[in-house]
Amino acid sequence: VQLQASGGGVVQPGGSLRVSCAWSGSSFRLHVMGWYRQAPGKQRELVARISSGGTTDYSDSVKGRFTISRDNAENTVSLQMNNLKPEDTAVYYCNFVPSVRSNWGQGTQVTVSS
Repeated sequence: VQLQASGGGVVQPGGSLRVSCAWSGSSFRLHVMGWYRQAPGKQRELVARISSGGTTDYSDSVKGRFTISRDNAENTVSLQMNNLKPEDTAVYYCNFVPSVRSNWGQGTQVTVSS
């Protein structure tokens, strides 16, 4: 496993969290990076992605609330999540876009609850 996510936790609706992911392999800057999430009973979905040059794209469900960023010098990608909603509760993962099966780590749990 070469992608480790961290930074999840429990937050109240309307709150904020930042999750981060570190890549221990090579050529990080060449890959489109994405944040995915999987809620209980649902399929894993891509919510944000960022190109090697910094162009970003978001799913409609998080647009305007989440911000993805990357640091090619540190081999990290982060997701700033604001105005969190209960429906954002999920395990969050990072991976390439398109994803690579061997890159999936255990993810980090984000729970939004009052």
